[in-house]
Amino acid sequence: MRLINALLLVLVVVLQFKLWFGDGGLRDKWQLEAAVLEQQADNASLLLRNKVLASEVWDLKNGTEALEERARNELGLVEPDQEFFQVVESPAKG
Repeated sequence: MRLINALLLVLVVVLQFKLWFGDGGLRDKWQLEAAVLEQQADNASLLLRNKVLASEVWDLKNGTEALEERARNELGLVEPDQEFFQVVESPAKG
């Protein structure tokens, strides 16, 4: 009887070891859960960025204000009745 109890105890210890530390065990589960949380945070920030870009695309396709603003800021374009002033700063003395 003692031999059977000892074998069962060894079997339980081996199975518990595999459960906690083996491949696909609880340690791997915890690591995967942490990776999922990190990926969800990344996805949330990317979703916000995509919404901002989609809004900008919509503005450029449907409105003229965003298009005019981009033309002024990036290309330096002005309308015929507007005056354009460019301020050039002198290089800093060092």
